Amino acid sequence: MKKSLSVLILSAACAFVAAQAAAQEKFEPAQIKRGSAIYSQNCSPCHGPQMADPAGAFDLRTFPADQKSRFLNSVTKGKNQMPPWGDLFNPEEIETLWAYVMAGEKK
Repeated sequence: MKKSLSVLILSAACAFVAAQAAAQEKFEPAQIKRGSAIYSQNCSPCHGPQMADPAGAFDLRTFPADQKSRFLNSVTKGKNQMPPWGDLFNPEEIETLWAYVMAGEKK
């Protein structure tokens, strides 16, 4: 029992640290602007303009900041109805999308 509690506390602490690190990620305004342009042209048809389409695909304004690898993987390889974009965008462009989603339009 004591070991299980220790593992649970350690897991929670690690998750908290990861979330704090993601929340502190800083983005250059030019990077956010570039991400916004890529988003507007390629992502807004499904996710809505400025990530605001309640009837659209996943609400990216609520994407968890501590799940960057999930975001990068979904954009690169696709997920469910979302097509893969890894052949269209290079890694730097996908990073700009991440910057826009994290620092751009929010609820």
